[in-house]
Amino acid sequence: MVKTKTVTIIEFAFSAVLFAAGLIGWTAVHASIKHHGETKALKKKSRLLFVLMIIAAWFFIGTAITAVWSGKSGLNVEFQMFSERTEIFGFSFAKTTVLSWIIIAITLILCLIFRFLVFPKFDPDKPEGFQNIMELAVEAMENFTKNTCGDYSGTLAPYMFSLAVFMIMCAASELLGCRPPTSDLLVTLAMGLITFVLINYYGIKKKGFGGRIKSLAKPTPVIFPMKILSDVAVPISLACRLFGNMIGGMIVMDLLKSVLGGYASGIPAVAGLYFNLFHPVIQTYIFIILSLTFINEAIE
Repeated sequence: MVKTKTVTIIEFAFSAVLFAAGLIGWTAVHASIKHHGETKALKKKSRLLFVLMIIAAWFFIGTAITAVWSGKSGLNVEFQMFSERTEIFGFSFAKTTVLSWIIIAITLILCLIFRFLVFPKFDPDKPEGFQNIMELAVEAMENFTKNTCGDYSGTLAPYMFSLAVFMIMCAASELLGCRPPTSDLLVTLAMGLITFVLINYYGIKKKGFGGRIKSLAKPTPVIFPMKILSDVAVPISLACRLFGNMIGGMIVMDLLKSVLGGYASGIPAVAGLYFNLFHPVIQTYIFIILSLTFINEAIE
């Protein structure tokens, strides 16, 4: 529905009057505070009037943006199951795959900088600042992995830490307007397949090939086919769970921007703190804890 010019003018006038009223009231309250001292009632009025000015300014800006867009706001969300493709040197690649390579390259460069420029400056006797943060992060991942997989934490912890960094950087890429690689089913399926390989690798390493097969036939050989299906379903389950949650957050953000139109100023940024940062951290934790749990089941 396209707004008429009359409605737009009324909205401009309403927001301007609302802002002016808030400014006048806020100025009067502060003048009263200056002459008579600050009280709880005056302090509360000052905050309410300030919030009123913020709302009025937001409404005015939203009306201006909507007017420029000629009322083209509304529900308009496009969704693709798989990522768009791009050509590099004549070869076709998914954009999320290219973005994954970029994220991996950035991570490797940062790791090299950390190893050769930052790490040598660490003091083992007096850790402080950034060194404390890094040591806490590494120790937390090592303890977390050890509590789940015991003796195999020494080799699993570095991979899980790298995986966490990769997933968080993928989610952060959405803040730059990119589709995060973890919202592509092919990327999450590749991550699930790596977990599947680790499950069987550590299962065979602990029990041997024959012992691994026997463990799938316990407590009775009748359930062996179901155990095989269950193992095969693990990477699919992990991939679909992560994909669904990440693509769901992306769709919610797109819906929010689309529905609010010009009035989306500021609101998606606040919502993005959850959907682009906090929510992906939760999904990273779930993916890692499930991977470690499945590996632990294979070595028990």
